[in-house]
Formats: sequence, C-alpha cells, structure tokens
Amino acid sequence: MARYVIGDIQGCYEGLSRLLDKVKFDPACDTLYAVGDLIARGEDSLSTIRLLRSLGNQFSTVLGNHDLHFLAVSQGLKKVKANDKLDTLLACPELPDIIEWYRQWPLAMMLDDNTIMVHAGLYPDWSLSQLCTLSQEISDELQSARWCQLLENMYGNGPTHWDQGLSGAARQRFIINSTTRMRFLSADGGLNMKAKYAPKDAPGSLCPWFKVNNPQLLPEQRVIFGHWAALMGHTESSQFRALDTGYVWGNQLTLLNLDLGQTFAISA
Repeated sequence: MARYVIGDIQGCYEGLSRLLDKVKFDPACDTLYAVGDLIARGEDSLSTIRLLRSLGNQFSTVLGNHDLHFLAVSQGLKKVKANDKLDTLLACPELPDIIEWYRQWPLAMMLDDNTIMVHAGLYPDWSLSQLCTLSQEISDELQSARWCQLLENMYGNGPTHWDQGLSGAARQRFIINSTTRMRFLSADGGLNMKAKYAPKDAPGSLCPWFKVNNPQLLPEQRVIFGHWAALMGHTESSQFRALDTGYVWGNQLTLLNLDLGQTFAISA
C-alpha cells in the first residue's frame, strides 16, 4: 500500500504508463496524486485522462495552469493552441463528464498534517492553512454556476501583490496565478509572471518563491509542487519538493513515494 505523487504529465500517456509499470502501481491498494498539468503538449491527453479517471478514488490531483486553460477552451472562452494537442480530447464523446470531473479538483490539497500539494507553489506570505482556505474560495466558484465567469476573468498578470482586502476578479486572479503560474518574485515581493528560466540564470532582482523567507511555514512542513521544469527537481531544501522534470520537453517524468521519500523516474 503506497502513496505516490507524480510530476507534470502533460498528456504524455506512454510515459505515465511506463512509470506506473516501473513501480508496479496497483490501483487496488496504491494511491496516486498529481501536481497538476495532466494534459497539453504531450502526444495523448485523452488517453492520459481516461487512465487517470479509471483509477477512481485512488487518484487525486490539484489543478495546473494547463488544466484551467483547457476548461476555458472547452467553454469557448479561449482558442485552442495547436501545440497543446487537445483536439482529440475536446472532440471526445465523454467531454462533458471530463469537464465535470475536472471542476471538482482544488488548487491545493493537504496530503497529510504537514504536507501540501500545489501546482506552482506557496506564496511566501501564506501559511498552509491559508492556502487551503484560498484554494477553497476558487473551488466554490469553479463548482458554482459562475464558473465560466471565473475562467474568463483569470487571465492577466496582475495584481502582482497580495492584500487580504483584494476582492472579486482581482483576488481570484492573484490566487490562481500564485498557485498555478508562480516561479519568481521581484525584490518587493511581487509576482513575476514572465521569467521561466532556471534560478541560476535569473537576474539578481528576481528570487525563486521557495527562497523567500516565509515566517508562516513551520520547519516540519513541506510543499510538493510541479510547474517549473527548469528546476529539474532541485530546490536545495527538503521542505520543497519539485516534481516537474520536463518529460514533455525530452527529459524525465518523476514519481515520489510519499511515505519513503524515494523518487523514481523514466526518461523520454
């Protein structure tokens, strides 16, 4: 009986299948968690979703930016990008069921008392409990009749700074950006939504979110995330486990045994 967390799959069905085979994943007793970005860019997003949905209650995920964008595209709010390779998924007969399935998932999820899973990261002003509360705000909207309005309003890079007094679309956009798109913070603590490179290549004015002191984060707590392939799994801290290792870009797909702390990977 093992609990696993997998990095960004991004529609790479063949890689997902090989990695689950490598650890002899047994859906009768094992559990699989995903850090989001289940689809887009890979060769077979539809088969990926079908496999994950077939796991039933043995699978859980948080939402990534590609997952939210897919929902927006599915409702005609955005145009599909050719390099996302979503045409087969968008044309499948079970699309309405997949959309409803996607809408149930949160932006952040506690895996145990001290471990949270989120696609991009934990904004350094927030505690784990605050992140869960803010994630629930978005889930409430995503599961309501207002869900399309939420998706329509989520695009944009501002506001860049958190304020508890933020409201409406601005508040929702900051929560979504910080949990699904964040990599670097500027010197004044604002989100930088443009820089995507590795930390070693960043100018001195930018700092990875996990390098910024967070007085709300206790020493025994940890954050498991994906999204940032350029990290290749390296954060230099046991509190932050980065699992996106860029399989869709020709690198590796990584799986973490949550209880043993052991990682497994396969190469593209």
